[in-house]
Amino acid sequence: MSDDHSLTKVRRVADYQFGRGAGEALFPDDGNVEFKRSRTGRVSQVLHDDARLATLKTDGRFTLSDKGGARLHDALEPPRMRVEFNDESLPFLRDGRNGFAKFVVRVDDEVRARDEVLVTGPDDEFVTTGRAELCAHEMRDFKTDVAVLVR
Repeated sequence: MSDDHSLTKVRRVADYQFGRGAGEALFPDDGNVEFKRSRTGRVSQVLHDDARLATLKTDGRFTLSDKGGARLHDALEPPRMRVEFNDESLPFLRDGRNGFAKFVVRVDDEVRARDEVLVTGPDDEFVTTGRAELCAHEMRDFKTDVAVLVR
């Protein structure tokens, strides 16, 4: 499979998973996008300038690196894909610890459990990426559970 075809494919997957326009924002057309493939030839990782942007899991969805998350954060208008945490939890999140529901300040209404999300602090400061463990209304209502598993 040619790299042009692979680029088109991963952009379509990103548009489906993250919303229209996400594919072009995440995977630029500057000639520096590379693909790592599995033994079967399937695209498994997408790199830009030798840094991983995203991993394409076998279920057909992406997990984002911090670099990929930062690119999407810059491209998507708030509150799209975002889970905002309070100042108190930011040092823990930056250390790779999970985000708990009691520290969630705001969350995109469209977030569902198992979605890839952008973890932010106050004023939409990008912190990291993660996987939502709860849907948006559960993040608002619960006080004890893990809201986001940080990557």
